[in-house]
Amino acid sequence: MIVTIILREATQADYSQLITIWEASVRATHDFLPDSEIAALKPLILEQYFDAVSLTCSVTESGDIVGFCGVLDGNIEMLFVSPASMGKGIGKALTQHAIARQQATRVDVNEQNPAALGFYQGIGFVVTGRSELDGQGNPYPLLHLQLTTA
Repeated sequence: MIVTIILREATQADYSQLITIWEASVRATHDFLPDSEIAALKPLILEQYFDAVSLTCSVTESGDIVGFCGVLDGNIEMLFVSPASMGKGIGKALTQHAIARQQATRVDVNEQNPAALGFYQGIGFVVTGRSELDGQGNPYPLLHLQLTTA
């Protein structure tokens, strides 16, 4: 089955759907994060982080949002796809859009999320550094990746 991927700019009206996708995706891919950390991050993302980035979402032909990507200053700050839509090219399409249209060349990935690392490496990113703490100062090491030029 061929999946049609439609990308559009996200708006504040989409935030309730985006945060639902964020939470479902985090629970499916970030098994190292306890419920308390997810609960602490959720209002920050909804009330601050979404507004701080340029958001693109992927929608189905019927208009349902199935994934989104947030970019700031050439850095992919967030990329999340609903668990039911993972593996269908949505994350790749959002990332390629971020690279081509938003000049994204960097991304940080949790070290405990090897699937995300493999995903970005498959697109052409390489690890250039590591931090012991995540962006909130918690002990979840981050790998810093840079897009290689062909």
